[in-house]
Parts: sequence; structure tokens; C-alpha cells
Amino acid sequence: MSEHALAPAPARLSPSDAARLSALVRMKRLAVGLLLVMAVVFAVSFALQDRYPALQYVRAAAEGGMVGGLADWFAVTALFRYPLGLRIPHTNIIASRKDEIGASLGEFVEANFLSETVVRGKLDSMGVSRRLGAWLSTPENAGRLTDEVAVAGTGLLELLSDDAIKDLIETVAREHLVQADWAPPIGRIGERLVESGQQHAVVDLLLERAQGWLLAHPEAFGRAVSQRLPSWLPGFVDKLVDDKAHREVLAFLDAVRTDAAHPLRAAIDRYLVELTGDLQHDPAMINRVETLKLELLDSARLREFAGETWEAVKASLVDSLGDPASALRAGIRSTVIEVGARLLGDGALGARIDRWLADSASHLVRSYRHEIAGVITETVERWDAAETSEKIELQVGKDLQFIRINGTVVGALAGVAIFAAAQAVVSLL
Repeated sequence: MSEHALAPAPARLSPSDAARLSALVRMKRLAVGLLLVMAVVFAVSFALQDRYPALQYVRAAAEGGMVGGLADWFAVTALFRYPLGLRIPHTNIIASRKDEIGASLGEFVEANFLSETVVRGKLDSMGVSRRLGAWLSTPENAGRLTDEVAVAGTGLLELLSDDAIKDLIETVAREHLVQADWAPPIGRIGERLVESGQQHAVVDLLLERAQGWLLAHPEAFGRAVSQRLPSWLPGFVDKLVDDKAHREVLAFLDAVRTDAAHPLRAAIDRYLVELTGDLQHDPAMINRVETLKLELLDSARLREFAGETWEAVKASLVDSLGDPASALRAGIRSTVIEVGARLLGDGALGARIDRWLADSASHLVRSYRHEIAGVITETVERWDAAETSEKIELQVGKDLQFIRINGTVVGALAGVAIFAAAQAVVSLL
């Protein structure tokens, strides 16, 4: 009786499979040892039963145990291989019927687990949103999720083709910046800003900066004025003119700043109204803006802009994702915790999410249950027959050895019971 070295020897055993293999070997040795004990007891009792008639009962028990043990050995072995290498019909069942077993397993899973009722009931009982909210709202879990997002984001950035992204940015920029007319939208935005008086703050800022520059650089202003005076004027005249012009300009700027109704402000407002109108309706002005746009955004400059934009964004994202203390990762963590807190505290939101998950899962099961179960069938079909048999034996073989042990014990009890019954009948005749 060959046990194929008592157990299968599949390659690349995992730690759990190695433990199962060790347990299987021990149970096989125990079953074989018990069968050998029965054989030795049978041989001794058979040889001595004429001298010691009571040994007939021992011989009957050992004989029944041998028969039961051998029968169950054959039954268990036939599941996984050919007993003694003999190609007896209806043996080596798992390897021979691997594909049928896979198909049956797929049908079983489809009928009993991929049921819309089962899936929806399980999701309803789980309270997914509540569990997810509790998990996300824990800072430690939020940190772990943020770390995983950072790793995944960095990997995604490395996988993306820089040239493809640059082409995308250039295409989007060309579609929304180059092809579209600039002047009318600028005119409409400017018109709304002027109507709301937003230009006044800009005018105040420009006046403030101009006044500040004049106060800080009087000599530069003086040189600009002196250069425009006749060269034959004496130097002290140039100085007087410079000082006078400097004071007058400062006084003018101060007057414009302090007087909201100053004529210059009104003139600026009128100019801006006319400019925004021309940007929207004057063909000449629109053409001038379009010409300026095309000069600013020619193909080479647009490509350069796309490249610089992507490189800057990518470098910033990689640095931020790689730095645990960055504002980006801190923001992701805080967002995760906030989402978790909302899922825990907002029952209506949680109910909507649970309902959406149940509906989505039901739709997937209803539409793709056969394809999902087919994965099991196709996977089993791709397995090697011998390896499949070995894997299944590792999972259930230890328990099946109890069948052999029980068969030996029950056979022994049945053997002695039958022999005793026969002796009783003989004695009565």
C-alpha cells in the first residue's frame, strides 16, 4: 500500500500549508500504524487460535479492523489519486473531474452567495457607513489611509507620461485660451467691475504707490523734469523747476486721492466704460486684442508654458506627498477624519450611502453574477489537475484520515460482533 510518501509535496508551500502538511503526515502515519497493528494482531491470533480458542474473538476483531481500514483507505485515496497506481474506474476523482468540480462550485456560489437578496441583506445588516465612519474618524486610521493615498499618488505621478500631460495641457490651453476670443469676455467682466465701482480700489492703489515713489525718489523725478528743460537755463532754475514740479505733482495726486469726485477719477471712469464697450463691440479693438493674444501665445510659447506648468505642479505634488508634515497630507488627514465624523453623526447621510451601496451591489450581482461566478470555474480549469488534488488534500486530508481510523475501529467492533453472533447461533443449533 503506497501513501506517496504519506503526503503530497506541492511546490512553494505557504506557512499555513506547511503546517497543514505536517498535520496530514502525522494523521496518515497514525492511520497506517493502526492498520499495521491490526494486521500483526490478526497474524498472531490466527496462528494461536487453535491453542487458545478465545483468540478467535481477537482474530475476528483484527480481521474486521483490517477490512474496514483497507476499505476506507481505498475510499479516501480514490479521491486524490489512483490507489496503488492502478487506474481503477471512479478513482483519482478530484483530478479527473476537476473541471466539473469547478463548474459545480461556481454554480453553487452563484446560486447561494451571489443572490441579490443575500447581498442586500448582508449589506443592510453590516451598517457599512457607520463602520466606515468609525474607522475613518480614528486619527491613526486616517493617518494610515493618508499614507497609502500618498504612496498611490506618488506612484501614479511616476507612471503618468510627462509628454502626454504636456500635450493635454497644451490642447486644453489652445482650446480655451487661443481659439476663444479674449476681448468680449474681458469687456463683459470689466463692464461689471466698473458698474460695481471695483476700479476705485485699483485707482487708489495706483495713486498711493505713485505718491510713495515720488516721496522716496525726488531726485529721479527731478532728473526726468530737468532733461526736458532748455540746456541754456542756469542750474538754479532747473532746481527750482524740479522742486516746483515735484510739489505740484504730489499735491495733484493727494487731491485725486482725497476727492472721490475729482475730474481725473471721472475721466478714468469714462475711459473704462468706453474701453469695456469697445472690447465687446468694436471690431478694430477686438482684432487688436486677438493679435496681441496670438503674439503672446504662439505655438512655441504655449508648449513651453504647458511644460513649465506640468513640471511645477508635478514637483510640488511629489514633494508634498513625500513629506508627512506637508500641508497637503495634513489636509488629506483632516478631510478623512471630517468625512468619518460626518458619517457617524449624520444618520440621513449614512442611510443614503448605505442605500446607494446596496443598490449598486444589487445591480452588479443582478447583471454580472454569472460572470463573477465564472471566474471560479475558469480559475479551477486553469489549475493543474495534480496540483489541484494536492491543494484540496492539504485542506481536508487530515480530517479524512479520521475516516480511515474510524473505519478500522468500527470494522474491528463489527467483526467481533458478527463473530460472536455467529458463535451464539452455532451453539443454539
